[in-house]
Amino acid sequence: WVPDVAAAPGAAVFAEHKIGKTYALAMIVPPAPVPGSALPRSPREAVFIIDTSGSMEGTSIVQAKQALQMALDRLAPGDRFNVIEFNSVTKALFGAPMPVDAGTLARARSFVSALRARGGTEMKPALEAALTRDEAPGFVRQVVFLTDGAVGNEGELIHLIRERLADRRLFTIGIGSAPNSFFLGKAAQFGRGTFTFIGDVREVAEKMGALFTKLESPVLTDISIAFPGN
Repeated sequence: WVPDVAAAPGAAVFAEHKIGKTYALAMIVPPAPVPGSALPRSPREAVFIIDTSGSMEGTSIVQAKQALQMALDRLAPGDRFNVIEFNSVTKALFGAPMPVDAGTLARARSFVSALRARGGTEMKPALEAALTRDEAPGFVRQVVFLTDGAVGNEGELIHLIRERLADRRLFTIGIGSAPNSFFLGKAAQFGRGTFTFIGDVREVAEKMGALFTKLESPVLTDISIAFPGN
């Protein structure tokens, strides 16, 4: 089946009573795009996490750096951003997300160009650095995570994402020939985002372009549900 897509968002709620309990399912259908017109762009807070551990050495780090440079190119005035690398230690480019301008972008491009794969894979501090407890009214908050996912504490990391996500969405990008798709898929699921797999350096432009087109112009934002009587 295909949804009946209209010019405005559509919504439906399905309810079922079973064994003394009521279950509900809400379905929201985004509006159909208007040919030849772009969706309005929302100000973004984009935090990019890049894995520079030893397992990323070779083609993987090349793919990840290329993808990250593309992401920086897609930022626009009015956005703000940060770049966090991790291996055995975590290093953030800025102490907090900074406004996009020529100076901050130049620093970021230089930072990414100098990245090298080395050391262990301590992912938790990088996620903690990205999932801060501050607020950013007026921004669509996105965390983009580039890694091969070579970790052994998946459960602990998923718990951290669920506890600290707040109003953000986490988008995972699996790099290399055999990323940890189970962890990256679950991280995106609990991060309310998507998982993108890039297995070949020739796929970077196409897959990153498709992902960032969606991230830059979300069809629906600030969705809330109000129940009668609450």
